Amino acid sequence: MRAIEIIPDGANSVLRACERAIPTPGAGEVLLRVHAAGINRPDVLQRIGRYRVPDGVTDIPGLEVAGEIIGGDLGHGGFKLGDMVCALLQGGGYAEYCTAPVAQCLPIPKGLNAIQAASLPETYFTVWSNVFDRGRLSPGETFLVQGGTSGIGVAAIQIATARGHRVFATARTEEKCRACEALGAVRGIRYTDEDFGEIVMSHTNGRGVDVILDIMGGSYLPREINCLADDGRLVLIALLDGRRGTLDMGQVLHRRLTVTGSTLRPRPVEFKAAIAQSLLREVWPMLESGQVKPVIYQTFPLEQAGEAHALMESSMHVGKIILQVA
Repeated sequence: MRAIEIIPDGANSVLRACERAIPTPGAGEVLLRVHAAGINRPDVLQRIGRYRVPDGVTDIPGLEVAGEIIGGDLGHGGFKLGDMVCALLQGGGYAEYCTAPVAQCLPIPKGLNAIQAASLPETYFTVWSNVFDRGRLSPGETFLVQGGTSGIGVAAIQIATARGHRVFATARTEEKCRACEALGAVRGIRYTDEDFGEIVMSHTNGRGVDVILDIMGGSYLPREINCLADDGRLVLIALLDGRRGTLDMGQVLHRRLTVTGSTLRPRPVEFKAAIAQSLLREVWPMLESGQVKPVIYQTFPLEQAGEAHALMESSMHVGKIILQVA
């Protein structure tokens, strides 16, 4: 099969098209003929050596795909040969074929094509797990997402808005702030020259937001603590501004704040299967009704995965970048 591999190139690593053997599905896994694969920030970090691949996982990058089931263990998934699904992977999505745990496969929502469906698993699993399970965003509460035009951001804004929450989102440019608002945010905040904490507090009558989804860490932490409401929850899923930051533990103590974080890739299949069922029940109807929509910025052929990574690293995109495989 055609695939994309990571090879050293001086101080950096690059992506190169190659030929690999078609993988063999194990117990509880299906073999997919890949139609499209999503690009995600962890793919870039894996390429540059800053994201460790779990033991026993293929070195081929790619954490989400849409494709056709052509083999494997179909005993307990409710699927049959020929079904089109989207799937969350441990790796291997940048290829013509991949394996996926059947419990991490979901039917493509009615009305969506494979390119749109490939944009869903990694971001939607991450948003649901961190905003609604770990962050416990509840009816009537307010929400701030850092990086509102990322794949995570556009999903988080839309799902939270569709569920009735007031959403704030940060972005780099005025154009991106307006894109956040078009997706449902009540205020896009240009973090390059606006203080997101001040704006959040002014728009919540000094109360703050109940949940923050943070991809930054570092210097953002004290400002985020300051704009959390009492009993608020800060959920970290990436550390683009650095691993170390300063917290006012007095505020955490006296205002009953929660600071937590998670990574999805190392979690067991059973954990991800539970998220899949929540998405199927809570979010898939929103996708099928058009209340929530995939946001595709640009599509590249598989062999241009390097160009797709360059676009991801430029942060010029709004929404998802997709590789078209089939």
